[in-house]
Amino acid sequence: MTEHPTSHEGRQPVAARSQERTRPRQEASAAAVPQPPVPSVPAPASAKATVDSVPAPPLDPVGAARREGDRLRFVGAATRRIARGIDLDEIVLGLCRATVPTFSDAILVYLRDPLPVGDERPISPFVLRLRRTDRLRLTDEDGEGAGTAGTGLQLPESEAGRVPVLDPQTDVMPAAQLCEVASGGALSEVLRGVRPVFGDSAAARAALPELLGAEMTVPGGRRAILAPLRGRRRVIGAAVFLRRPDRPAFEPNDLLVAAQLATHTALGIDKAVLYGREAYIADELQRTMLPEGLPQPTGVRLASRYLPAAETARVGGDWYDAIPLPGSRVALVVGDVMGHSMTSAAIMGQLRTTAQTLAGLDLPPQEVLHHLDEQAQRLGTDRMATCLYAVYDPVSHRITIANAGHPPPILLHLGGRAEVLRVPPGAPIGVGGVDFEAVELDAPAGATLLLYTDGLVESRLRDVWTGIEQLRERLAATAQLTGPDHSPPLEALCDDVLDVLGPGDRDDDIALLAARFDGIAPSDVAYWFLEPEDAAPGRARRLARRALSRWGLEELSDSVELLISEVVTNAVRYAERPVTLRLLRTDVLRCEVGDDSPQLPRQRRARDTDEGGRGLFLVNRLARRWGATRLSTGKVVWFEISTRP
Repeated sequence: MTEHPTSHEGRQPVAARSQERTRPRQEASAAAVPQPPVPSVPAPASAKATVDSVPAPPLDPVGAARREGDRLRFVGAATRRIARGIDLDEIVLGLCRATVPTFSDAILVYLRDPLPVGDERPISPFVLRLRRTDRLRLTDEDGEGAGTAGTGLQLPESEAGRVPVLDPQTDVMPAAQLCEVASGGALSEVLRGVRPVFGDSAAARAALPELLGAEMTVPGGRRAILAPLRGRRRVIGAAVFLRRPDRPAFEPNDLLVAAQLATHTALGIDKAVLYGREAYIADELQRTMLPEGLPQPTGVRLASRYLPAAETARVGGDWYDAIPLPGSRVALVVGDVMGHSMTSAAIMGQLRTTAQTLAGLDLPPQEVLHHLDEQAQRLGTDRMATCLYAVYDPVSHRITIANAGHPPPILLHLGGRAEVLRVPPGAPIGVGGVDFEAVELDAPAGATLLLYTDGLVESRLRDVWTGIEQLRERLAATAQLTGPDHSPPLEALCDDVLDVLGPGDRDDDIALLAARFDGIAPSDVAYWFLEPEDAAPGRARRLARRALSRWGLEELSDSVELLISEVVTNAVRYAERPVTLRLLRTDVLRCEVGDDSPQLPRQRRARDTDEGGRGLFLVNRLARRWGATRLSTGKVVWFEISTRP
């Protein structure tokens, strides 16, 4: 090989340049490790090339990029799975199922107990409770090899090593169920720091025994991560990720993964807690605005159902009610406020309260709807509702109905014939300036009146009149199964009516009220008019004695005569028109005294020097129940006495 002189183009020979490049490395090595003297003879070019090519630790940029891509894809899939949860258990379960076994072999999730809601101040002391665990099992339920708890994945037998966090006797993780976080302790410091830490760090080595308990075995090295769960305002828990000794340890980038999982889980838990509180408030609002139970008026049996539009939207504007009225009558009400929101539920509550107040005044059905219409207009210009108001009289076996844009009721006769009652439809409540019309119809004994909202008969798949006809046919078919002389059981009838809805065929709330008319036979009713004079109480006692004798209730004569005398005496004192006296015999004996004075009697404690004031005291002591109701024409005072000893 021809060597070029140094003066040629100012360059050194190749070997010399190689020697210049290797000299700094050789000098650095010599400074670090004592070396024997090196001869000054120049080394061959090949030898110098070998020294220059000593490799550094191998780098695999393609593998690193692949691992980083896998890590990002895992984080995306895991956070989507966590975000799918709505309630607290679904979110925690989503975290467990997303991380085991892909990210860790076991996970423990601790949450604050109780969990604070929104801006609520947490309750002291700071207590963490083990909410859920998930881990690789030693064997599946059939004993055919190692499996994954709750994931359905199978591992080869070679990987079925003992998970160090399992108790070999019970195959469960012996973690502490409850942990009180000491203020200023190691666990408190880690939770305050918010960032996940490896299990072999000094902070985690002190915090994990406090959290998990002394009996919990944690794998050594970087095979544990403690990740605080911080919501929008405060730390709400902690998650512990664990790996087995035969699996690669966590890498520094895995701390970022744990931080992402902890953040999404904590925010989801915050959301679930707030949603749960709102759902609880909505359920309580809906429950308190609907009757807790139906009354048991004389001569009629009642049953009801209420179904929300969906489990996720339980608040709506549908309602039903049954209100006892004077004279053993009962008002049957069903209504529907437009919309499915808290506003609709609030308006429904106001209209229901107004209807109860108007019913207590014993107004005719059309007048009740008129006042409801005025109330809806006072609540706002866009407050619309439909309502059907009916009054059943068991003595006359008649029912009076007024409608405000509501679907018509269906009457199921004793023989099995079902008919849609022809009631003037009227305009919805809230329109204003519309008169409502009432109709009076026969209500034969044994018949069943069905009041409902449009959610039962209308959907995206059918119009309202098609649904009403299907409901009528369903009622007729159900009645025919029980025979012509018997009425179907009322509760079973309500359940059967709801079955008319197909899967996915319910788009609206459903309120259902069924009334079975038993009535009161004319032979069990005694009715008289008494002039408002001093002789009225004596005449009332004689009439009552004759009626009780006719009914075979002579043993009640003394008590009934005493109470009737007191009530009639009080009525005669203030009445200007004839006083009414009515006795009704059902499972109890009911006495009703009516007069034209609107002033309701009030029980009071009489003094020794008072000449009166003891009549209602006797009624309260001797009667089974008693009460007074104001009417548009006066009032009715009534009491009941049991006919059984």
